[in-house]
Amino acid sequence: MDDAAHIVVVDDHGDIRDLVQQYLEQQGYKVSAAEGGAALRRLLEKQVIDLIILDVMMPGEDGLSICRHLRASTGTPIIFLTAMADDTDRIIGLELGADDYLVKPFNPRELLARIRAVLRRSGNMPLQFAGANPKNVRVGPWRVNLGRQEISGDDGVGIPLSSAEFRLLKVFIGRPGLVLSREQLLDLTVGRTADIFDRSIDNQVSRLRKKIENNPKNPTIIKTHWGGGYSLSAEVSLE
Repeated sequence: MDDAAHIVVVDDHGDIRDLVQQYLEQQGYKVSAAEGGAALRRLLEKQVIDLIILDVMMPGEDGLSICRHLRASTGTPIIFLTAMADDTDRIIGLELGADDYLVKPFNPRELLARIRAVLRRSGNMPLQFAGANPKNVRVGPWRVNLGRQEISGDDGVGIPLSSAEFRLLKVFIGRPGLVLSREQLLDLTVGRTADIFDRSIDNQVSRLRKKIENNPKNPTIIKTHWGGGYSLSAEVSLE
């Protein structure tokens, strides 16, 4: 049940922290609050956090900087709260590894829907793994370390994946053999199907192929279906 998830609200405005915390606790979540990056890091050192709601515009260390530092060590889902209406700023946040964003002022029910969608996406695994909590998954010739967000081959040398590459690979792992359209991949990895992201899936697939394919120009693990999208053709198993 995602309603048992532990969520941290990071915002320098106490009234916003309190309102969001109160609302989410009413929905059944465990909620902690932090006024900035230092307080967030103290929480992360002591507790397992399932999702972070992170304000972008904060004095001192802003949300983008916090996200950048978090993504160097953790894959914990992040939803940005932003007052910025510029698409470019929001794209930067997503490229840094945020899972979704919401523009202030926002409806708490929309935030709740985004939280549920992100938690659902972050747990994508094949149906045959239901009930399991694996640390490693074998995808063809690769071992995928889900905790360290990296892959390794027979030599055991870890190859780190960006947050975007890791989310995309997890979506494919959760649906081996299934042809997924660009729109479906956008929904499962970013949570929206805006035109500005249409080519980002192609770019992400290209970057991922450079790390997992022997010959990215003739891929055998992630196959292209012209007019249809992409599919994972490799066998997936637990380790």
